[in-house]
Amino acid sequence: MEELQSALNAHMDQMADLVEKLTGELRSGLKPAYENFMGFFHAIDWKEPWLICLISFHVVLLLVAFMSRKNINFQMCLFLLALGGVYLAERLNHYLAGNWRSFAGQNYFDRNGLFLSVLWSGPLLVIAIIILVNTLFSLCHLIVRWKKAELRHRARVAQKKEE
Repeated sequence: MEELQSALNAHMDQMADLVEKLTGELRSGLKPAYENFMGFFHAIDWKEPWLICLISFHVVLLLVAFMSRKNINFQMCLFLLALGGVYLAERLNHYLAGNWRSFAGQNYFDRNGLFLSVLWSGPLLVIAIIILVNTLFSLCHLIVRWKKAELRHRARVAQKKEE
């Protein structure tokens, strides 16, 4: 029994060392990504009116998506509009890069479109995923209702045959 206990303790020590090494590597590996994100976050002037409007737009769109969760047709239109906005992000970035002086204090629109991807396409994709998950749940519920109706119908047909 003592051998088993010592083997178990040795195994637990080994596992603790592995977990410690893994978390240390994750922390050191994620630190540059975190620093880049914080640099990106601090480089943006969040008090610019157009940024406040953009964030407000995404919040309102998210609220509309949640409030219309029972209306599948409207949700599909909203889903297609969100994906259309993502599709047009590259053209929008090109247009905004040429006209940034008329509405922004600095040029946020680089050739790669990182800023617009994070603040325009990212939230639209999250909203589209929420709509998609809601649609899948609605379809599952519809399939269950359909199967229940089918079973009720079969039971009625079988009952009529017995009579």
